[in-house]
Amino acid sequence: MASVDNGAQSETKDQATTSTTAATDPYNVEAAEILASSAQRMPIAQAAPIYEQILSLFPTASKFWKQYAEAHMAVNNDDAIKQIFSRCLLNCLHVPLWRCYIRFIKKVNEKKGADGQDEIRKAFDFMLGYVGADMASGPVWMEYITFLKSLPAQNAQEESIRMTAIRKTYQKAIITPTHHVEQLWREYENFENSVSRQLAKGLLSEYQPKYNSARAVYREQKKYVDEIDYNMLAVPPTGSFKEEQQWMAWKRFLTFEKGNPQRIDSVSSNKRIIFTYEQCLMYLYHYQDVWYDYATWHAKSGSIDSAIKVFQRALKALPDSDTLKYAYAELEESRGAIQPARKIYESLLGDGVNATALAHIQFIRFLRRNEGVEAARKYFLDARKSPDCSYHVYVAYALIAFCLDKDSKIAHNIFEAGLKRFMHEPVYILEYADFLSRLNDERNIRALFERALSSLPPEESVEVWKRYIQFEQTYGDLASMLKVEQRRKESLSRTGEDGASALESSLQDVVSRYSFMDLWPCSSKDLDHLARQEVPIESFCYLLC
Repeated sequence: MASVDNGAQSETKDQATTSTTAATDPYNVEAAEILASSAQRMPIAQAAPIYEQILSLFPTASKFWKQYAEAHMAVNNDDAIKQIFSRCLLNCLHVPLWRCYIRFIKKVNEKKGADGQDEIRKAFDFMLGYVGADMASGPVWMEYITFLKSLPAQNAQEESIRMTAIRKTYQKAIITPTHHVEQLWREYENFENSVSRQLAKGLLSEYQPKYNSARAVYREQKKYVDEIDYNMLAVPPTGSFKEEQQWMAWKRFLTFEKGNPQRIDSVSSNKRIIFTYEQCLMYLYHYQDVWYDYATWHAKSGSIDSAIKVFQRALKALPDSDTLKYAYAELEESRGAIQPARKIYESLLGDGVNATALAHIQFIRFLRRNEGVEAARKYFLDARKSPDCSYHVYVAYALIAFCLDKDSKIAHNIFEAGLKRFMHEPVYILEYADFLSRLNDERNIRALFERALSSLPPEESVEVWKRYIQFEQTYGDLASMLKVEQRRKESLSRTGEDGASALESSLQDVVSRYSFMDLWPCSSKDLDHLARQEVPIESFCYLLC
């Protein structure tokens, strides 16, 4: 008895350790597997919270849903089983899980006579409608045919209906590329010959080419499927080799299916592509690009409503993905659904207090496109009041005013207003300088550089000095050029011996002064030689940029 207690205590301890690991690393696959394994040995009342915990993190893990359903099936909790299947079946297109569903439907309905048989038939049709295209679905087609053959027929009419149902099911099965397609063809041949050899000759002649095509596609498809790990759990991408390998394997498989290798009608082909995407998302649930590709494929296929549903599902799976939100908003805007698009942008802004600079900028652009100049201006004036509003918002709106609204005065005023807040931001200074360059405002460019360099600490002024020198080298006279170069050296010079050497003139100065874009007054060999000289890096780093 003591050893049993020790074993129970050990399992409880292991479970506690695993739960701690799961708390610190929720997507720890090994921890999830251990928890699921321990849940299988527990009474369902104890196991249920564990399954719920696991499935909240791995909602597309069909093997865990199957274990959860089977745990309830073991104690005949029919209502709980129905609820589980309603939650998982349409998002987990995996044959083993669906076969578990069929077992449950059979168990519930097998003693209900004709009505029960009808429910089982509907369940098979429902199942094959979703996973009948799976390469592993051969046994399901065979099980369904066996079920149809077992149905009683009270008269000739019922027998005719039964035989027609069997024939149609066989004919669907033999044109589906599955592991069992050859066996299904042989069984179909035997079936038709057993009914009527004369009729069989015509039907088999009609379906032989379709079967041959399915068999050929199966052999080709198998090469792609064999690369896929169907036991993989969906975790956020970490960039591991295995994850990248699986991502590429699914990409190749999707490309193969999109090529319609079986040359079937577009409706059937699209259904196969949808099935492949849905299966892919069971394993690459956290991959933004897969969701985007899926939605975009729907949109290009002319099904905008389906694309919208995919985006909605994607954002439920990845609620923090701003990229998918922008893509979704773009789709809505492109079809003229401005209000739905606006709501997506507003969700990116949240309460506005903690909104990102990019969210402000993209919303301003959206307003400018769809509601006009005043709407964009009004929002900018509100956004800039936020203490978290960064210089990016000022630059973006100033350029909108300048390039789109053709109002250089407003743009200039915005840059000036921003300068009061962002004089310490070298990038903002350079953006403002670029704007003034477009205006050919030579006087204000110099004034801007002087104002900025008087307030920026030396270690943050390198890029501004570099741009100032470039400006003087391009537009100034020789005296102004030499003067700014010397001032820069004095500002950035080091103390002690290095500082003294930094103030000396060098050939690098001349090379810099008389170069233009990628044109240099010396050979590349000379440039390499000059770069190897021991000179203060701060003084000449701009030569190599």
